Amino acid sequence: MVSSPHEAMHRIFQEYPGLFSRVSEVLGVDLPQPTSATVLPTDLTEAKPVERRVDTLLRIETETDGPFLLAIEAQGKKDRRKTTSWPYYVSYLHNRYDGLPVLLLVVCQDHATAEWAARPLTIGLRQWPTLTLNPLVAGPHNMPVITNVAEARKYLALATLAAITLKTLSAALREAPEPMVELTAQGLGNRPAAQQWRNLVAVDTSFYKSFMSEEIRDEGRAQGMEKSLLLILQARGIAVTDETREKISTCTDLQLLRRWLTRAATATTAEDVFAEDN
Repeated sequence: MVSSPHEAMHRIFQEYPGLFSRVSEVLGVDLPQPTSATVLPTDLTEAKPVERRVDTLLRIETETDGPFLLAIEAQGKKDRRKTTSWPYYVSYLHNRYDGLPVLLLVVCQDHATAEWAARPLTIGLRQWPTLTLNPLVAGPHNMPVITNVAEARKYLALATLAAITLKTLSAALREAPEPMVELTAQGLGNRPAAQQWRNLVAVDTSFYKSFMSEEIRDEGRAQGMEKSLLLILQARGIAVTDETREKISTCTDLQLLRRWLTRAATATTAEDVFAEDN
């Protein structure tokens, strides 16, 4: 049951909202003079479920300082909605898990997004912030450049996250206990380094069997057969039109490319190569 002193301590602000102005002066906080105040509902219970999901949540145990919660967000671009959702995540997790410390790690793909994510998120007034959230940010600007293969093998997950020492990482993957190939490709997205990585995987990770690595190697085989087919046509003096070149270069069907390559050895025209497949 709420005590009378507790009731009085907040009711007085309801009855005399202007009191806050005097209290702030006494406390030494320079706030603008209020012109009006409206009493709002005090029930903070969610009227309906709000779906909010953090990308990854881990409970980390430590040797000396006890456990803490690690909330991880992967951020590919600036998103103004995070300025409200991230503080919510942290305060909710702190409350749900009985006051465990919460650390927010934001992993970014580019420097501009990392700079944006690293800015403290403040809730409150300019003169007196009530809550300040300081995310820990990892991005291209502070990930280590691992150029030694032995070091990459030792810290494979970190090398995968950095993903900027592609040749070193691809060599290290030969002894990797876990499938890091897909994670690296996903992390690189559509950036220019992605194609370089795919080329390295096609050459360096023939030992590794997975859907994606097989797909990458198929791409490499297709490109090799396309080049061979064009060279054979050129060597036999068969004219290659822009239409023919485009048809060959856009084909990703390995079996079809093999048929074309076989026919090219005896064909006298480009039409002979494609005749049975038209």
